[in-house]
Amino acid sequence: MKIVATKKELTALLDAERVQGKSIGLVPTMGALHEGHLSLVEQAVKDYDICVVSIFVNPKQFNNPQDLVTYPRQPEQDIQLLEKAGCNYLFMPTEEEVYEQGAVEREFHFGPIAEVMEGIKRPGHFEGVALIVSKLFELVKPDGAFFGEKDYQQIAIIRSMVAQCGFELDIIAMPIVREASGLALSSRNQRLTELTRPNAPKIYQKLRESLDWKNNGKTPRDVEKQVTEELNAEPHLEVEYYTIVDATSLQPIESWNDATQTIGCIACYCGEVRLIDNIFYT
Repeated sequence: MKIVATKKELTALLDAERVQGKSIGLVPTMGALHEGHLSLVEQAVKDYDICVVSIFVNPKQFNNPQDLVTYPRQPEQDIQLLEKAGCNYLFMPTEEEVYEQGAVEREFHFGPIAEVMEGIKRPGHFEGVALIVSKLFELVKPDGAFFGEKDYQQIAIIRSMVAQCGFELDIIAMPIVREASGLALSSRNQRLTELTRPNAPKIYQKLRESLDWKNNGKTPRDVEKQVTEELNAEPHLEVEYYTIVDATSLQPIESWNDATQTIGCIACYCGEVRLIDNIFYT
């Protein structure tokens, strides 16, 4: 595995690979890698000739400055994991390399898909995500890029960005990887304390229970209300939102018949750590 810090070097290396007819898969990350990330890397290694992974803690997608400061960073461990997973190129740029001084940045318009859930709670977040991912797509020119379904709304945003920019590549959404307890793997899990961590798996446990509530005749609004109330009754848990939406438009539904596929998306604080998760109802 070769570690690259500059756009110029990465462009030269990947151009040489393309001349040989090799396909390229990209896995954009912010580091602090876990088995969820590695499942994306392993799939990229399997599906494409060359696997590129980026590690960049993107300041433009943090609407909370403290969250940027506390975001876990473990580059040495990440490098070891990626070498073992078969990554070919690791791109680890500085902020100055990514965001050149004086450069005019792209603007995006996402409409209703960015006006719900994370779009409400984290203003500016998706614009920051789209900006960095568009830069990576422009630089790497991948044939395919891999993202985890834990960030379900983010995948919809990235697909919209791809359409707006006219990029030609496949966006591959990979299933959530979970601990045995059901807790969705996340870099933020490292910040859970001995006191709060035992409560974190209850988020997904409650989502699983809610499938039965739906089957027993409760409406989407009823299910949202019960999930929220029962999680809020648990120690150290506080639901920021739980919304059941059309899995394509991401707009809230009133009836289970309002959409072909429905998904419930949650953001819940466990102590001071904000966790997200989701579950499909149909």
